[in-house]
Amino acid sequence: MVVSEERIPSEIQRLVRGLALKNAYEHGGKAVEGPVISAVLGEHPELKPLAKDLARYVSQVVKEVNSLSFEEQKKLLISEFPELLEQRKEKEEKKRLPPLPQVDRYKIVKTRFAPNPDFYIHLGNARPAILSYEYARMYDGVMILRFEDTDPRIKTPIPEAYRQIREDLRWLGVEWGEEYVQSLRMELYYEIAGELLSRGAAYVDLCTQKVFREFRSRRAACPHRDVDPEKNLELFDKMRSGFFGEGEAVLRIKTDLNHPDFSVIDWVAFRIIDTDKHPHPVVGSKYVVWPTYNFAAGVDDHLMGVTHILRGREHSLNTVKQRYVYQHLGWVYPVVLNLGRLNLEGLILSKSKIKELISSRPGEFEGPSDIRFGTIASLRNRGIEAQTIREIILDVGVKLSDASISWDNIAALNRKLIDRDTKRLMAVFNPVELRVLNYPGPDRVVLSNHPENSSLGSREVSLDVSSGTLRVFIDRSDLNEVVRIGAFRLMELCNVRIAEVGEGVLIGEYMGRDLKQARDARMPIIQWVPAGSNVALRILVPRDLELMRVGGLGEPALTELRQGDKVQLVRYGFVKIRKQALSKEDVIEAVFMHE
Repeated sequence: MVVSEERIPSEIQRLVRGLALKNAYEHGGKAVEGPVISAVLGEHPELKPLAKDLARYVSQVVKEVNSLSFEEQKKLLISEFPELLEQRKEKEEKKRLPPLPQVDRYKIVKTRFAPNPDFYIHLGNARPAILSYEYARMYDGVMILRFEDTDPRIKTPIPEAYRQIREDLRWLGVEWGEEYVQSLRMELYYEIAGELLSRGAAYVDLCTQKVFREFRSRRAACPHRDVDPEKNLELFDKMRSGFFGEGEAVLRIKTDLNHPDFSVIDWVAFRIIDTDKHPHPVVGSKYVVWPTYNFAAGVDDHLMGVTHILRGREHSLNTVKQRYVYQHLGWVYPVVLNLGRLNLEGLILSKSKIKELISSRPGEFEGPSDIRFGTIASLRNRGIEAQTIREIILDVGVKLSDASISWDNIAALNRKLIDRDTKRLMAVFNPVELRVLNYPGPDRVVLSNHPENSSLGSREVSLDVSSGTLRVFIDRSDLNEVVRIGAFRLMELCNVRIAEVGEGVLIGEYMGRDLKQARDARMPIIQWVPAGSNVALRILVPRDLELMRVGGLGEPALTELRQGDKVQLVRYGFVKIRKQALSKEDVIEAVFMHE
């Protein structure tokens, strides 16, 4: 239903058009009706009685705006609505991280990113890494990279993960001033454990887990809790010497026996791990007594001078446990900023789920960096820019509430970042041969690699012309529309009138080169590739956990691209070259990024 413009005031019509263009610009070329309607009614609440008519009118305008190319949308926004573009710039300039609390307590701000190298980092891990780095930079401070690798049995470190994490962080633009590996700091942990034992703030527990739980359920002290410190020091030495086996002895931190959470009561700080069976990739079987996460992390934050900790909200209870060590030793606990969980719709972030998929479906996935996962390496392989991830993380900011990011959000931002500097070439999928009769030439055309960025140059395309007939391939998906309309334009080449629809071949007649003629007649403008000189394409398209393989033909210029190059296939989307063509017979393989 077309809404009569008479019911919508002219100034509102202009506002709707401007807001639709702005929304399209902010989302990579696709405007959405809802935010436009909300913005109009927010500025003009008096229009609420006309809400239905307004919604229909917005729908019409959004459809019209979305029919334009991104370049056309951008030009119209700049030329007709510069004030809306300025509003966006002001908003972006104001967007920054809130100040850190209690900064005045410290001479220098120190943050840390402390991954467990048992797997690659993912988008959720990137959040504290990027925020910790940005805050350190904001206050001219230092960010620490600390590998928390003190569990060789359950969360076994992977040697390649240390390297991959460093590589991913550098790619994200995260720089650290200090680096530590906890497995190389064991003697320091033993020293602190000795200090706690000497103060009577910790003890060696020889109870079985079952027996200890029974005492804990009654909030009663374990029989070993009040053993003399000297005896506890001897027992700890025996633990370290290998006198006890796994599960026969642990070192516990004394806490409040009446604490409402049972897991806090006298939590385990050290346990025995048989490193002959479970050797550590860095220190082998040198140590058998290993600190738990809470002990090593808590102690290191103090010894390394960390002032502010940014970590997931799920660590709140760990903060409670670690504070007991600080109280026993008279230390001041760092300032903690808890972050909500970050979810990426459509991609898996969970380490355990990714590990399970890789192990349960052997040969199907290319490890942790497979393009169907949400690891940083996966996103990089998919063609997502580091700046895209950084901007998304900074946009989410420091929030206690959970946040979800859709793939559409990532795609829109990534598209906007790379669009101007990415070549545009043509490809067709499920090709149909088109023969254009009475084609007068030429047999070579020079095409621009980008309509706005001349620095990307141009390419020459050789055409298949014989006896006045031009042969090209077009995409079968365009067939119904061009047959229905009866005429169309081959992009940047010529206008064609359909003469005959044959068996697997479309016959057309040359109409001329005038672009205005095509626009006035509202001809579809479609991509094409020459019939005589083209290259085979295979596009890998992730669909949840499936990987579709789409075959097609591309223009010869695609052979000039190298592995890792990005290109926009006109009217299809952006792809990243995964396997380049070394000969004419090779198939170019690419990963579909987004539209």
